[in-house]
Amino acid sequence: MSAKDSMAKEYFADNARFADLCNNILYGGREVILPENLKERDTTEVLTALGLDKKTIAMQKMMDIFKNASIKYTGKSYVVLIGVENQSDIHYSIPVKNMFYDVMAYGNQVKETAKKHRKEKDTATSDEFLSGFTKEDKLIPVITITVYLGTKEWDGPRKLSDMFGDVDEELLPFIPDYRINLLAPREITDFTGFRTSIRQLFEVLQNAYDKEKMQEVLQNDKKFSNVDRETVEAINLFAGTDIDIDEKEEVIDMCKAWEEQKNEGRELGREEGREEGRIRQAKVTALKLQKKGHSIEDIAECVDFDEETVKKWLVS
Repeated sequence: MSAKDSMAKEYFADNARFADLCNNILYGGREVILPENLKERDTTEVLTALGLDKKTIAMQKMMDIFKNASIKYTGKSYVVLIGVENQSDIHYSIPVKNMFYDVMAYGNQVKETAKKHRKEKDTATSDEFLSGFTKEDKLIPVITITVYLGTKEWDGPRKLSDMFGDVDEELLPFIPDYRINLLAPREITDFTGFRTSIRQLFEVLQNAYDKEKMQEVLQNDKKFSNVDRETVEAINLFAGTDIDIDEKEEVIDMCKAWEEQKNEGRELGREEGREEGRIRQAKVTALKLQKKGHSIEDIAECVDFDEETVKKWLVS
């Protein structure tokens, strides 16, 4: 697992952030899913229950986060399974990937229901016995959300049919389609519905390609003066910034840190040139990732330098 994958999984596994993410995508920002009503599930257990051997499971990348969500809304109670798939890069076959996860989740439910009926011997007809599922049995809905943590515009497919070539139009009604639920920072038009610091993460990712816009966002949003440490670390990794983080501080003033970084960058540019400045920032990021236990390979990928160069930095 790369440094970005590891960071994303850890960051969004937090129930408050997970609930905030889901409420914005599914309910337009209304606080319907509560953190205390979330229960994490192990996707490896899901595939094991479906009969996949350990070797096959090891070869298949599991969904990043998979949780039960108990939702209480308009006087009714619902239970759904919600999975979050984090993508730091554009994935051009994501509909197939997510569809696989959903099928696994539904297949697990059918398998567990059939096991229960065999144990209790309560199927009424041969059809129900062979199906392992009765007319009264119901599935829990599965929702998979793709969170794109890149700074470019998403140009990948949004549904299965986007991946098809030329197809006879008369056949289209008979071909099942699959649509992904995508959250891409560059496409967010209103950040006010976010209640946690993922708002700051997405705002930075949206404007990371333009330093002037980034400066404007940091100056106009007071929330950036009080950002939790985990979010600043995520911003550094996914947006490519190098905001200085004091190891003793749990809350960082990003406005102040950004201004200091900008001033240091100007001085560094005058003294050492742009390339030297880029190398210096890469070294700082590499050392931080090493402290977190990431491999040389993952660090080299994140800072965009070869492994031999990174090794020299870390032993010097």
